[in-house]
Amino acid sequence: MKKVTSIVIGAGLRGGHVYSQYALDHPDEFQVVAVAEPDKERRESFAKRHNIPEELCFESYEELLGKEKLADCAMICTMDRMHYEPTIMALKKGYHVLCEKPMSPDKKEIIEMGEMAKKYDRILSVCHVLRYSPFFSKLKELLEEGKIGRLMTIQHMEEVGYWHQAHSFVRGNWRNAEESSPMILQKCCHDMDIMLWLADSKCESLSSFGELSYFTEENAPEGAPAYCLDGCPHRDECAFYAPRFYLENLDGYLVRAVTDQTDPEHVLEALKKGPYGRCVFHCDNTVVDHQSVDIKFENQVTASFLMTAFTDQCARRIRLMGTKGEIKGDMDAGTIEIRDFVSGNLETIELHTPANGHNGSDMSMMHDFVRMVGEGRKGKTDAAVSVESHLMALAAEEARITGQVVNLRGFANENK
Repeated sequence: MKKVTSIVIGAGLRGGHVYSQYALDHPDEFQVVAVAEPDKERRESFAKRHNIPEELCFESYEELLGKEKLADCAMICTMDRMHYEPTIMALKKGYHVLCEKPMSPDKKEIIEMGEMAKKYDRILSVCHVLRYSPFFSKLKELLEEGKIGRLMTIQHMEEVGYWHQAHSFVRGNWRNAEESSPMILQKCCHDMDIMLWLADSKCESLSSFGELSYFTEENAPEGAPAYCLDGCPHRDECAFYAPRFYLENLDGYLVRAVTDQTDPEHVLEALKKGPYGRCVFHCDNTVVDHQSVDIKFENQVTASFLMTAFTDQCARRIRLMGTKGEIKGDMDAGTIEIRDFVSGNLETIELHTPANGHNGSDMSMMHDFVRMVGEGRKGKTDAAVSVESHLMALAAEEARITGQVVNLRGFANENK
């Protein structure tokens, strides 16, 4: 396989520290040759790590994509509402594209991105990294083997974690649906995609319920200030007190969102008036903190999905119920239990699950994407499938808002 080259658009946490890490770990296979990032400090730091010359560092994707084609592919890791334009520009310019999820919060843009990839015969791979996890890969394998007969029912839960909800969806970049995208799309399009994959069928219809119930002004303790460092009287009994929340995790990835300089002095300074220092009850967040979705697939498989912020762990648990048996799985524990209805036997599978990067899925996805580009083969996250799972998420949000059952085909074709 020839060495694959890439440009990076958006050098934040995912683009700057996760997916691009593959180039540093596998320099003979993959190289980043140019970057577009509006934040000067991040841009310069990224360029230094990847030995990118100054003339190939740009403030905007428009500048970078305005140049002649510089590489084989483009990694687009901007904010949710900034994926569409650079993706279309990159496809037209001749780049294969790896696009961070979600593709877009706009139905028409999602559909067009899939159509443009087909029109220009380019790879458009969406970062549905869970398909690459040892856990979900094994579940797919067991279903294809007929281990539990015909699949009939899926019960799936995403435990967001109280701390992750506070960081990303109350204080952070994905707190406001109008600025980014609805929770069910931004956080849970992974899960829509996984259920679609496991059901092995297109979605027919969905219903959904959910609310923003807890992280609101009316639940603020008496006397709680707008910022934690403004003398909050509840600091000792609050799980979300920002200085403790971040200073006790200086080696973790969350603190990198607060400041690129992660020593205590810079973190405290950033928390004084920065977004991550706000009281979780005094933010401009609008996304839900719990939601359920019921799904009917065209092959008569039914599924129920639950997303909740009110858990200790950030985890995914699933049950697959078939005509001959049942599977229970815990992704983060790496355990799968298979119960056979005829014999009554219980089989337990213990998987190796790396602690970082969605249990190792991030690097597995990058490995696959590089080979898709370098060898011209298909991968697990083709744009056509990703369009379907994104539309499922948007239809679920429509169902939540309207209180109606939404037919997916009708939803996809409406105002197309």
